[in-house]
Amino acid sequence: LADRLLCKTVREIIPESESYMELLEVEKKLDFVLMRKRLTLQEAMKRPVKVKRKLRVMLSSIFKPGMPAGTVGPDRQLLMVDLKVEGQLLDKVGTFNSDPKYRRKFSSFFKSLVIELDREFHLVEWHRTPTTAETDGFQVKRPGDSNVRCTVILVLDHQPPEYKLDQRLARILALHTGTRSQIFYALWSYIKTHKLQDPNEKDFINCDPYLEQVFGCPRMRFAEVPSRLAPLQQPPDPIVINHMITVEGDAPKTAYYDIEVEVKISCLECHLVFDSKVGRTDALLLYVNTKNSYSTQLHFCRDSYHKVLMRKFTSVL
Repeated sequence: LADRLLCKTVREIIPESESYMELLEVEKKLDFVLMRKRLTLQEAMKRPVKVKRKLRVMLSSIFKPGMPAGTVGPDRQLLMVDLKVEGQLLDKVGTFNSDPKYRRKFSSFFKSLVIELDREFHLVEWHRTPTTAETDGFQVKRPGDSNVRCTVILVLDHQPPEYKLDQRLARILALHTGTRSQIFYALWSYIKTHKLQDPNEKDFINCDPYLEQVFGCPRMRFAEVPSRLAPLQQPPDPIVINHMITVEGDAPKTAYYDIEVEVKISCLECHLVFDSKVGRTDALLLYVNTKNSYSTQLHFCRDSYHKVLMRKFTSVL
């Protein structure tokens, strides 16, 4: 940049040279922004991206009618209702993704699963532990010869953990469920928007009537925010599926329920999710390419302007 600067004599003789100097300043700022965006893009390519996908939960049941519950058939086995709970991710067009590279075990999406059969209040529970082995599904067998009402309770395993906000705070922040960092950021944005930070003592928050009602104090320190938020955060609501197991017919019956889950993928795989529109990676590349185009045009304009000024300076001399 130093070889493009004009000496003081040239700037005094040619007043238009000030515009050239301003152009150099704009170029310097643009180069700085471009470099920062490139670094941001490089970091983004290293981090996994969370995308929302549909998980299809399949409840299939087989019932063998013909004998009362508790009686023994020819094979000396009790007749039972066989219930299976399975699931698989769907791709964009609503079909299963059969590529093993992108398949995940059904249990890997959940923290716990409870199957309740109301006829005799049978409960089958599964809870994740550090040594849990993932599985593609769960199976329950119970004696029976009549319709059974079944309730499946699923608790998603959010990473990082998510929390449901107190109803009053959720209305204020316009956030129902989120991670701790998302909740804190939403609260900080509300404080900044409504200018609640004390102008003299920056580490204090002056609560407005809404926050005062939620936190129970007119004023608090920033250091107190995590402890005051803790009782206002609850585990997110579980997913409850009500299903009826019927005895009509002897063919297997399957019911489908779609739920939304978050899946982590690398930016290099984003084209599998965003191939119908400009995805996150493409958008960043487009942004950088646009900046490159602007930078090229600015360099051309600057060089042309420099030549014009030097010709003017030569003619004056």
